[in-house]
Amino acid sequence: MHERVAEFRTRASDEFGFEVDVHEFPDGTKTAEDAAEAVGCDVAQIASAIALSAGDQLIVVLTSGANRVSTAKIATERDIGDGDVEMADADEIKATLGWSIGGVPPFCHDADVPVYMDETLLDHETVWAAAGTPQSVFPIDPDRLREYAGATPLDVAE
Repeated sequence: MHERVAEFRTRASDEFGFEVDVHEFPDGTKTAEDAAEAVGCDVAQIASAIALSAGDQLIVVLTSGANRVSTAKIATERDIGDGDVEMADADEIKATLGWSIGGVPPFCHDADVPVYMDETLLDHETVWAAAGTPQSVFPIDPDRLREYAGATPLDVAE
């Protein structure tokens, strides 16, 4: 098991009492389509953690792999201009969340940042999210995901 995956498992257990059932794929799960194919689920069940710079703050949007995040909807929710929401810088993501792009889990971040959750994820019995690396994912009930991430459900799709 990769050391970052082991760290995520330990943190999830310590912080939430959640035993993460990690599935690792050597060929990677870098895209939602890759992850869905690897685990054998619909792409809509992939909960991708997208880190955005929203004004002067980093936020995380947990979005369905079937959807693209609307920066306009995020800007409206954050009460800032649409041009003030953009993909966060990889170094900022690592420094703030403690995880690298492609492996950002939906919770167990180093900093307490606002988290929004694509409301369509709540339509599934199980969703799959990154477990610390681009090669690892884990299944979770979407209500539990919302609870652990402290996420606000929102219509985030373009």
